[in-house]
Amino acid sequence: MKLSVLENDDRSLKFELDGTNFSFANALRRTMINNVGCLAIDSVTFYENSSAMFDEYIAHRIGLIPIHTPKGYDEKDEVVFSLSAEGPATVMSKDLISTSKDVKVANGNIPIIKLAQGQSIKLDGKAIFSSAIKSSKFQPGLVTYKAKSEGKFEFYIETFGQMPPLEIAHRALNIISDNLKDVSKEIKK
Repeated sequence: MKLSVLENDDRSLKFELDGTNFSFANALRRTMINNVGCLAIDSVTFYENSSAMFDEYIAHRIGLIPIHTPKGYDEKDEVVFSLSAEGPATVMSKDLISTSKDVKVANGNIPIIKLAQGQSIKLDGKAIFSSAIKSSKFQPGLVTYKAKSEGKFEFYIETFGQMPPLEIAHRALNIISDNLKDVSKEIKK
């Protein structure tokens, strides 16, 4: 198998994989989408919400904000984000304050809610590490591929900001490798 990087920047990666088949190409794409984990806000505790929006609506919006996920995080890790704001103001994702210096929102310019004069909001959101198997909010990016010729595929990865696109590919390949080692051990029994 031969891999050639065609384009690589902090938002997207395009590479060509030669010497494989549709089964492997699809397994790689699905692993990048479904099995590569990242942090996302999964539960929100409201202490105050005098806005016109329901708690559940605001919690859903906050849960969809991409969270930068450094290497080394896994299912046992949690990070709390706090938010406290008073109107008149447009509350943005950059207003979510993390308890970890390494973990922050991937894009600070996502509007959460617009508060009118006299309205306020105060909450804590708990970010956990999981994968898109649990919820699409844990999906690190968009991944597509197309067949170029017999055994040659062109992949395109666009990150949502949780991690660089090259890291998504590396993590997926490590997951596939670990799964194959597990299968190999079971076969040898």
